[in-house]
Amino acid sequence: MRAFEYFTATDAKHAVALLAEHAPARVLAGGTDLLADLKSSPAHAPKTVVDISRARDLRQIELNARGLCIGALVTHSEIMASKVIGDLFPALVDAAHTIGAVQTRNLGTLGGNLVTAVPSMDSGPTLVALDAQAVIAGSSGKRSVPLAEFFVGPRRTVLMPDELLVEIVIPKANLGKPAHFLKMGLRKGQALALVNAAGSLWVDAKKNTCRDVRIALGAVAPTVIRATTAEKFLEGRAATPENCAEAGRLAIEDARPISDMRASAEYRRDLVAVLTKRVLEAACAQGRATKQKGTRK
Repeated sequence: MRAFEYFTATDAKHAVALLAEHAPARVLAGGTDLLADLKSSPAHAPKTVVDISRARDLRQIELNARGLCIGALVTHSEIMASKVIGDLFPALVDAAHTIGAVQTRNLGTLGGNLVTAVPSMDSGPTLVALDAQAVIAGSSGKRSVPLAEFFVGPRRTVLMPDELLVEIVIPKANLGKPAHFLKMGLRKGQALALVNAAGSLWVDAKKNTCRDVRIALGAVAPTVIRATTAEKFLEGRAATPENCAEAGRLAIEDARPISDMRASAEYRRDLVAVLTKRVLEAACAQGRATKQKGTRK
């Protein structure tokens, strides 16, 4: 492995300054992806590594006027243990639980998983389905982009060389929005997704209809995608198993899966239909239960 320069950032501002001064550089957070890359491709080691693991201002989980804010350095295990996240978005906890092994979840960070931008990532679909925003800090200040637009291709994002993902924000309007996540892999644990899916929606208690429907799919395109054809179909329709099943079939139209050693494109399309149907049915059930609980109060 060739030698590289190594710098430790004390906070997000310091990290941005280091990235600007030493661009292009790789960022080290939990290290679960970067260290694997260094081992598998030592000849392609970066010239500079900026370690942000000690930046304590990137580790927050908090509710504020913007919504639920999750710092980029929050680990998957911390997401699983968070009462705030568990109460508002159990689907995020479910997604975190499917990532790697215990050691990976203890070290790996939400920001790292998103910035790596692997199409089969497990943290992306639920956040996209909840209209999460990616907050980015750079030399010219901060900017926010919808997470659905953050990914531009396999292992590629909108980040510029001097920019850092600092937090993910689920907007206040979506706090407590019913959502569900499912993943299909070749084994139960430590498996890349053949397909993963997340759905979120509100259920009108009086009409039993769906609104603000969001469906996100992973491992079926170069990036995590929205199944907009299925979303449009279900919007305003009754929250029934039949409509959820039809939305699942329509979701196939937005998927562009490939065949590889793990599964054929045809099998992945079948999984899209099945998983989409199931996440929507689960979200509908949550929506009805939430409304009933609110009525009793």
